Amino acid sequence: MNVRCIFSLLCIFFWWNTDSSGQTATFSRELILMGSRFEITAIANDDSTARESVDLAIEEISRIEDLISEWDSASQTSEINRQAGKQPVKVSQELFTLIRRSNKVSALTGGAFDITFASADRIWKFDGSMKTLPSKEEIARSVAKIDYQKIVVNPSDTSIFLSEAGMKMGFGGIGKGYAANQAKTIMQQRGATGGLVNAGGDLICWGKSPGPNGWRVGIANPKARNQLVAWMEINNMAVVTSGDYERYVILNGKKYAHIINPKTGWPVSGLQSVTIICADAELADALATAVFVMGEKEGMALINQLKGVECMMINDKDEILKSESLKMYFYHEQPQSGETPQLIIGQ
Repeated sequence: MNVRCIFSLLCIFFWWNTDSSGQTATFSRELILMGSRFEITAIANDDSTARESVDLAIEEISRIEDLISEWDSASQTSEINRQAGKQPVKVSQELFTLIRRSNKVSALTGGAFDITFASADRIWKFDGSMKTLPSKEEIARSVAKIDYQKIVVNPSDTSIFLSEAGMKMGFGGIGKGYAANQAKTIMQQRGATGGLVNAGGDLICWGKSPGPNGWRVGIANPKARNQLVAWMEINNMAVVTSGDYERYVILNGKKYAHIINPKTGWPVSGLQSVTIICADAELADALATAVFVMGEKEGMALINQLKGVECMMINDKDEILKSESLKMYFYHEQPQSGETPQLIIGQ
């Protein structure tokens, strides 16, 4: 449900001004974790703290991957899937609470976000091999096992049970956001006074930023991704975008993008991109695709009810819509020379 191309969703361009911020050391690493490209940057008062902060963040992300990976046969998530329809599986408190939070987002979005989307048959192909539409029957069967309400959670022994055989859960729509949150916490505990974690397109930044008013984040035009449509300044926030421009197929003259409605099995239409801005990368991760699935009116209505969560959408008419409290600047108000956004989303 929340598949993203590694490089296209969030390309990072930034500079550091350590003299003006009073911070003296910056250290960055880029590597593949959780099947995605991660970029981790720490700012600290000395080199060793910056380096150790990044190293600890990498260890934490790797630990989380071992916990939630549905591809690792040794993970607790894989055991839950193997025992679907058979018996409950006792899991760690950490995984138990992540599943409960996931189900809360599912309830909030009316099932537009659902970790049992992993149960879907992958009948849509976006690699160029698909030449005809699947039948209505195939589409209906593909999502028949998706239903977060069939996840039985038992707080007394922290067990999880997928009540129907053939069900699976996966954390592709929330796991990297959770990992980014945890990496940030580890880095702060080690002494990093600022930094950035780009978890395969799920970004969180904190601390004193290069600019006087926060990190400048530019949102790219989905149809011309070397151009900005808008930009904003943020501090201590996460930014996640879902878009229809990364993977799609055109059949009978119509575009079908990779974001699938878990209720219907059909690719979603009506929007080109949805950007979520809030303090929690996990929540932003889950909401980005969920709001895309919910659509322009229902999705924006939900966001406007959530305190501390903002949204920007670009619909299929190229109209830009934003939540009520979001402060941003549009393309005709682009920064002056030397003030280019450090972070470009959707490029």
